[in-house]
This record gives sequence, C-alpha cells and structure tokens, in this order.
Amino acid sequence: MSEAMSNRRLVTRLLLVVLGMFGFGFALVPIYDVMCQAFGINGKTSGAYQTSQSVVDESRQVRVQFLATNSADMVWEFHPVADELVVHPGQTMEMVFIARNPSDQPMTAQAIPSVAPSKAAAFFHKTECFCFTQQVLQPGERIEMPVRFIVDKDLPGDVRHLTLAYTLFDITARKPPVAQATLNRATP
Repeated sequence: MSEAMSNRRLVTRLLLVVLGMFGFGFALVPIYDVMCQAFGINGKTSGAYQTSQSVVDESRQVRVQFLATNSADMVWEFHPVADELVVHPGQTMEMVFIARNPSDQPMTAQAIPSVAPSKAAAFFHKTECFCFTQQVLQPGERIEMPVRFIVDKDLPGDVRHLTLAYTLFDITARKPPVAQATLNRATP
C-alpha cells in the first residue's frame, strides 16, 4: 500500500471521528433531558405564569422544602430562613434566602434552581427569584434574596411534597463585581 493511500485512509478516519464527535455534541442536550426525566433530577421550572389565572385550592396542602448548597469553590454563607412551607396550590408564597460574603474580596454569584420531583417542576412557577440575576456582594456584605412562587392548582394529586434546591456558583472570574445598590441589602 502506498504512502498516499495510507494518508487518505487516515484523513478519512479522522474526518469520520470529527463528524461523530460533532453529532454526539448535538445529541447531548436531548440525552441529558431524557436522563433527567428518567432519574427525576434537575427539574426545571416552567416559564411565565399569569398570577391572575391562579385559583387557590384550599382542599389540598403541599409541603415545599427549601435547600441551599454552594458549589465546591463558593465561600458564601447561603441558606433559606425556613426549611419548608406548607402551601395550598394556587397560593402565592414567598421564601427568603440569606447570603453573606465572608471573604475580603467582592464576589459575583449565580444561583441555579432545581425542582424535585421532576414531574412537578412544570407546576412550580417562580414569579420573582434571585436566580434570575447575578448577585454581587462586597466583603462582609449580607443580602436577603426573596423567591416568590406559586404551586399550580393542576399539580398531580399524588405529589404532596416538592423540593426547591439552589446551588450557588462563584462566577467572579467570568463576571468581575461592580458596585451596585440594592434596596434590600444590609450589612451585619
């Protein structure tokens, strides 16, 4: 076999590998969604919700648990003011999360939410959330961050417990902090 023929085979194989990798990259998103649904992880909340459509179902109660964790490199103190609330589907509720930057440097953070069980995520509507924007805290600064939500009255009847979990990520390297004034900020 000639050297030219061997080079053509190698180039052909490498092009097939590149095309396969490119196709796999596109397939990752649907594969991820299927895996999340199958294992009941990383439930994403639904989009905009019209609060005027909300009718409170006084006959049902749903327990909503709140969890707050930090990613591995995040040093902030981060927690909800209560571990759980009992709500009636259709009722507008609010939970406040507290964050404090104990470091000696300004930091920027982003919270990523998740709802479990995943089949209930489409029935959990956040009307206001600190996760919609990035949070900037100066050294030693503390902030109260509200999340307002509605558990849809159409939530399946077998779901009596929801968990809203947030993971806080340090994105300071990607988005350097800038001074910003917020009404609900207070220092300790």
